[in-house]
Amino acid sequence: MDNLVTLNQHRWEQMHIPADKGPQFKRVADRLTAPAAVARYKAVEKRTGVPWWFIAVTHEREASQRWDRSLAQGDPWNKKSIHVPANRGPFNSWEDAAYDALVNCPPYTARNKDWSVGNALTMLEKYNGLGYYRKGIPSPYIWAGTNQYVQGKYVSDGVYSATTVDTQLGVAGLLKFMGVLKTGAGAATGAAGGVIVAGGTAVALTPHHYWPWIIGGTIVAAIIAGIGVLVYRYNKR
Repeated sequence: MDNLVTLNQHRWEQMHIPADKGPQFKRVADRLTAPAAVARYKAVEKRTGVPWWFIAVTHEREASQRWDRSLAQGDPWNKKSIHVPANRGPFNSWEDAAYDALVNCPPYTARNKDWSVGNALTMLEKYNGLGYYRKGIPSPYIWAGTNQYVQGKYVSDGVYSATTVDTQLGVAGLLKFMGVLKTGAGAATGAAGGVIVAGGTAVALTPHHYWPWIIGGTIVAAIIAGIGVLVYRYNKR
């Protein structure tokens, strides 16, 4: 899977979110990072070692963050599951079902120790299945709603439609707005780590984005310095 790790890292670096999708991503990201939700995700993180944000975006994709549905495949956790992975449960709580999904079901996410960007996105893709990778197309589970995805979707287990567009938000854009993945020398992504959030849209900063701020800052600094010189000369008189 080294090729997929590298590919997902590259796609992350090239990812942009259209302006019309920005508010949608922000709205869901805000819901996933609400304190009460994060507390439940971190409780499962403590039991499994899987980062809470991985659990959060998986919960959204699998069950639209419904707490009465399993993290594994979105089936009710208080009944035996019928979708893949099938025949899991019933469980006593959402947390118990999440533990089972991460520890006892493929891809055995709790065994992973590398949570860098490329590997985390690859684990998320494995969680959903590698059908898209085998077809040579970006997985909508990861990239839907971004410039990295156009069309193609498994409409049910094992049934693929080349023309269907996945309208559910992909986890990569959600993680971008949540500001939790690390890039470079440990800098967090998000508004404070290389992303402009304007009008609800996340845009990766590139050098040409910085020039207006650099030029503007230089002009302001020059004006302040000039005023300082004038004040100094006035006081000397």
